[in-house]
Amino acid sequence: MPGSNIPRRGFGRFLRTLRERARKSMLTAGLEIDVSPPTVMRLEDGLPSKVSTPQIERLLDLYQATPAERAEALEMWELVKRQAKLAKVQGRGKGWWQGYSDVYKNYFDHYLRLEAAATQMTSHQLVLVPGILQSPGYRRALIHATVPDMSAVDVERLLELGARRQQRLIGHDLTLMALLSESALLHQPGGCSVLVEQLLYLAEISEHPNVSVRVVPHDVGSHPGLVIQSFTLLEFPPMATKLVEPPVVYTEGSEGALYLERDDVIDRYRRAIAGIQEVALSDDNTRDLVLRMSKEYSA
Repeated sequence: MPGSNIPRRGFGRFLRTLRERARKSMLTAGLEIDVSPPTVMRLEDGLPSKVSTPQIERLLDLYQATPAERAEALEMWELVKRQAKLAKVQGRGKGWWQGYSDVYKNYFDHYLRLEAAATQMTSHQLVLVPGILQSPGYRRALIHATVPDMSAVDVERLLELGARRQQRLIGHDLTLMALLSESALLHQPGGCSVLVEQLLYLAEISEHPNVSVRVVPHDVGSHPGLVIQSFTLLEFPPMATKLVEPPVVYTEGSEGALYLERDDVIDRYRRAIAGIQEVALSDDNTRDLVLRMSKEYSA
């Protein structure tokens, strides 16, 4: 699957489980194989790391892995290496989005890799329309608000990145549910005309069978979305191998992002999604609302 990080993430989670069971810190693990704690973190997070097979074997010794665990870990590690070698031969070592890496924040690269591998996304947003649903004018206004001195060329490159992300929705190989606070339809980055363009785009894209846009009105009272804030849940398809890529919750702030995948955390977000869905308008009622608002702002 293009862009997938499944073998690395599966192997990294397995190593983390062994380390935590052995009660070893990342610092201890790093000292054992002569790398820094951030390198151990990258390895466990499923990110490319310059670590050799002998170093992996030393970690397994440190973690007192059983013979069965050791065999499983080394089998997974061989799969990671084979996939990396194949990707390099086929020219897939880097995702297409990395051609734009100089114009987006470092932490967003990992998100784009996950988004490219996901087949289902649920995005809950309190303030803004989610990035994958932003119209060009809306996105341009946000870029100017956050990086006012960005060159015109780089602005266009970011817009191109956004358009390429949206191709997966048009191609129907990604299912998206967008749960939007009514506030997200009221903010006007770029003014009324930009908001109208955005509203019309939401109405248009929500006609696709793989895209659901549902608004949570202000007058519904308390609901889980007010407490859990904005987030995106990414889910991945089953694989032919025994490796399974777990869901990931992505949350972003002005200073960085969090990638959450603990089972209890994922369950908490799933319960929140169910609660938000209970108070959200239907797809049809949301589309009617969005079109009505676009007419009001056009007047």
